[in-house]
Amino acid sequence: MKRASTSSLALDKVFDAVNYGLLILLSLSILLPILNVLALAFNVGTDAAKGGIYFWPRQFTLGNFKEVFTQSNVVNGFMISLFRTLLGTVLSVLLTALAAYALKSRTLPGHKQLTFLFFFTMLFNGGLIPYYIVLKNLSLTNSIWVYILPALYSVWNIMIMRSFFQQTPAGLEEAARIDGCSDFGIFFRILLPVSKPVFAAIGLFNAVGHWNDWFTGAFYVRNSDLKPLSTVLQEMLTRQQALAKALANATNPLQMQMVDKIQVTGTSLKMATIIIVITPILIVYPLLQKYFAQGVMIGSIKE
Repeated sequence: MKRASTSSLALDKVFDAVNYGLLILLSLSILLPILNVLALAFNVGTDAAKGGIYFWPRQFTLGNFKEVFTQSNVVNGFMISLFRTLLGTVLSVLLTALAAYALKSRTLPGHKQLTFLFFFTMLFNGGLIPYYIVLKNLSLTNSIWVYILPALYSVWNIMIMRSFFQQTPAGLEEAARIDGCSDFGIFFRILLPVSKPVFAAIGLFNAVGHWNDWFTGAFYVRNSDLKPLSTVLQEMLTRQQALAKALANATNPLQMQMVDKIQVTGTSLKMATIIIVITPILIVYPLLQKYFAQGVMIGSIKE
């Protein structure tokens, strides 16, 4: 018995060592690239172009970030992104939850057919050109609502919420109905308080999608005052890289003088842009993280 216990203890130690080693390697594979991006973002661009910048800036500067914020439309783009992210996320989560609650009800007439029609849209879509024509006919192009209305529903999110609602104990709804609750009362008073994990997850998915979306602003909006931050930064980065490439091939003395005065390169500007875009998400994520694994249903009802 002692020999078996000693062998089992040794295997446990080996497993723990391998497990911790793999977790450390995984953490480093995530952390080190972020540190490299930070170092390049806070380093002088022309100095970073020489190489040798890994996890700490060699010539510290805030010039890369100043270059980003000197653009007049950056602040306006930030407000557009903030507006679409907040309003779009709240409306999308609420409407998605209402649709999922309806679809999970077996008393809904034709709920199987409706579920199939919803699922069918996950497999097939009309394509980019028909989608643009639909947006144009609905007068959504070149409008701030093009960011919000088409993204209100995601069938994938509806299916996730529907599955979560189906796992809630039936006794909760039955007890509420006995007490005289309507469907809306059950949804807002019973399901919402016990569904924080799935609401946090779907809300985070929507918020990240809205905040990082540059495609919609680039292809469906022409008014520069309506373009979100991601689109503004993407266009600015494209212009900066084109300028840097043109100046790299400079031959006359005046162009050479301009090259010598430039401290910001396309790479350094790109790294600063990455930091600006991901910082709000990094701030919000820890606030929602606890809900992902929180077992709020435990002890909510006794069968």
